[in-house]
Amino acid sequence: MADFLFTVLGAGALAAAVLPRLVAGRPLSMPLVFLACGAVLQLLPTPLPEIDLVRDRVWVEHLTEICVIISLMGAGLALNRPLGLRRWQAPWRLIGITMPLTIAATGLLAWWLLDWPPAAALLLAAVLAPTDPVLASEVRVGAPTDSEHDEDEVRFALTSEAGLNDGLAFPVVMAAIALTAAAGTGLSGDWVGHWLLVDVLYGCVIGVLAGLAVGKLLGWLFFRAGRASVRLSEHREGFVALGATFLSYGVTELAHGYGFLAVFVTACRIRAAERDHGYHAVLHDFVEQVERLLTAGLLFLLGVCVAQGALADLTWQGAAVGLLVLLVARPLTGWVAQFGTAAGPRERLVTAFFGIRGIGSLFYLAHALGTEGFHVPAGELWAVVAFTVLASVVLHGVTASPVISRLDRLRLLRARGRRLTGRKPSEDDVAGERL
Repeated sequence: MADFLFTVLGAGALAAAVLPRLVAGRPLSMPLVFLACGAVLQLLPTPLPEIDLVRDRVWVEHLTEICVIISLMGAGLALNRPLGLRRWQAPWRLIGITMPLTIAATGLLAWWLLDWPPAAALLLAAVLAPTDPVLASEVRVGAPTDSEHDEDEVRFALTSEAGLNDGLAFPVVMAAIALTAAAGTGLSGDWVGHWLLVDVLYGCVIGVLAGLAVGKLLGWLFFRAGRASVRLSEHREGFVALGATFLSYGVTELAHGYGFLAVFVTACRIRAAERDHGYHAVLHDFVEQVERLLTAGLLFLLGVCVAQGALADLTWQGAAVGLLVLLVARPLTGWVAQFGTAAGPRERLVTAFFGIRGIGSLFYLAHALGTEGFHVPAGELWAVVAFTVLASVVLHGVTASPVISRLDRLRLLRARGRRLTGRKPSEDDVAGERL
């Protein structure tokens, strides 16, 4: 068994390096390939370990937790556009309008189609709230650059939305936990005040403040420390990004704030400390490599798990809820929220469609099931969430490359058409085109 696992790990790491280039421009994605490989290997007579999402909940929680915080650091470091009310209009709307409406729609679907109690329906809605462009890299921004204007609206909106909503889903998860606890002692609204004060206000404020404080400290350490031996940007070591990630997350969690939110804020604050410095690319590249390895491993294990029967408790109603979230609730609410933003009609449509569900959903469910029982079998909860993630990986993995490539070609053609002097349009010119 051990020798076989070493072989799989080595082959997987090499594949994670090669696959992104092989599938580029094709209706395929690296996560989808690893998901399929996990399922195929399990169906062959190979000595893979048995994975039980219910029994192995703690392992699932911690592995997905690490993957999410690393992806949040990468997202924050990659964004070139400075934070602002107008500049970040699209993500603010996706967080303030799309996310609450999607949560409400998902909860109602779970209550109506699955006949789940309110706490379980709210939990499913919260778990499926975070978006995850990691699972379709074509829809997220690339490596950090010197320009503030070379990010198109689709990639910027989806990346910044994912960075914010991975943390802001936590209060809704806590509401579901509080609701099921209250139901066990006689349903009442006594928990609402505590939830608003502690789980919403305190957790979010501490997350933001801790992220800003750690980001400011690390920005000074990276770029402005008086001694060159201490100024880490002089040494260009990428693993420092892991230190920044774990420090921000750990400090915030110790203060009972939301660590996911803090990590993203820390990354944005580090980027703002010296926006044009090349060290950001070093940090981002290292984080992206670690993130790619972790994502590949987790999707491989999910494929194994599905082949071992993780969807055995899935009903047609559960599958319907997952598909309605991906194909109706998110696209419709995402489209409505973007009216009045800088994006054009095609861009609004694409941004609304690619509300990808992924690793964050697996983490939130594993975390919630470790605190309370929700009067729904854990296997059924896992089946609905795993199916939704699986459907998202397939649906968005197949469509991301053709759709985004089409938008990129249209932007380039429009930018060339506007350049009457014959000058080749710059990346900023192309990204600034609205479709």
